[in-house]
Amino acid sequence: MAEPENIIEVRGLKNAFGDQVVHENLDLDVRQGEILGVVGGSGTGKSVLMRSIIGLQQPIAGEVTVFGEPTLGRAETDALEIRKRWGVLFQGGALFSTLTVAENVQVPLREFYPSLSLSLLDEIASYKVIMTGLPNDAGPKFPAELSGGMRKRAGLARALAMDPELLFLDEPTAGLDPIGAAAFDELTKSLQRTLGLTVFLITHDLDTLYAICDRVAVLADKRVIAVGTIDELLALDHPWIQEYFRGPRGRAAVATQEAQRERSERSTAGAAADSGAD
Repeated sequence: MAEPENIIEVRGLKNAFGDQVVHENLDLDVRQGEILGVVGGSGTGKSVLMRSIIGLQQPIAGEVTVFGEPTLGRAETDALEIRKRWGVLFQGGALFSTLTVAENVQVPLREFYPSLSLSLLDEIASYKVIMTGLPNDAGPKFPAELSGGMRKRAGLARALAMDPELLFLDEPTAGLDPIGAAAFDELTKSLQRTLGLTVFLITHDLDTLYAICDRVAVLADKRVIAVGTIDELLALDHPWIQEYFRGPRGRAAVATQEAQRERSERSTAGAAADSGAD
């Protein structure tokens, strides 16, 4: 079976702020159709890496390719064509406070397709709001009128406005309670499957990694030190990886996933028994 093609390829990336080098000779591949989790300690530059890929951070050296096209040093018109194919949910949602949820969703549509009619913009925004699990009446509301979890979903609706193939999520469950975080994870996985998305997901949430990520990339020592499934990472002897995945929170995440798996198996067995009785 052929390996999926790489949607993102990063080679030899270097980022620095003054004398502080954040990344040095960093390489990373993101495969088509996967959810790749990106983890690392504070100061390892997880968000800087994402910003470098999407063109908001200009690295000192290196190459970034998305959809087979280089993204660094491109003319603005060429860069826009690539940007149409991805959506971004920034940490905290980054919604415009003076715009309603519907108007926030319409921002990328107005930027790339200024000739769209107001009625069509409203229709698309309404569809995206519902797609992300928000109530029908969320569209006319302002971000300040929403809960933290609803603001995250509104930001996700905006990220999906252009029907992207690639989705960037920066700490999407940060600040959410465990139930809200689990619901957002489930929504992310459902949308990825339904829409065929490739997802680049920065997180520190071990439950998210176990629940929905196909592979995990670990940032440490100014580069990506390992990429693989969690089982593959656990086989490595790097001290940060062992401390992160085998520490108290790692053990709790494993226990949570095992409990959920047992509930799912019992539910499936019960449904099969009911079907047999019929």
